[in-house]
Amino acid sequence: MTTVVILFVVGVILIAAEVFLPGGIIGLFGGAAMLGGIYSAYGEFGPQGAFISAAIAVLLVMVALFFEFKILPKTALGKRLFNKETIKESAQYSAAGDDAVGQVGETATALGPTGFVMLNGVKLEAASKSGFIEKNERVKVIGRDNFRIIVAKI
Repeated sequence: MTTVVILFVVGVILIAAEVFLPGGIIGLFGGAAMLGGIYSAYGEFGPQGAFISAAIAVLLVMVALFFEFKILPKTALGKRLFNKETIKESAQYSAAGDDAVGQVGETATALGPTGFVMLNGVKLEAASKSGFIEKNERVKVIGRDNFRIIVAKI
């Protein structure tokens, strides 16, 4: 009986620690400890004991997860651990439309073969069709590829 209790306690602690140390490995060890506790209960008490211990294991995990996701975020420690902010913008440059083809711009960075080009005052991701192009060189847009433009040195 002591082995079952110890394995369940260790399993719940490891599963609860998964919130603080994500990656899955600690949670797998916690689950393995819980299964070990169920197996140990089967050896000591038979199938009925294993069923009862499995029900207790599921209940313990549900209580631990409820505490972690519903109660912990409202505590002072939880407010420091959980991020509440959202990312508003993710890109510092724009995507070009079909009208960019044929226009002339200037490289904002060296293209070797990718980098950034200034086209009509807008910073765009670009790829060089003709290999390496130095910074501040004049280029012409000759095509588009998904989210970037394809340029050639003039």
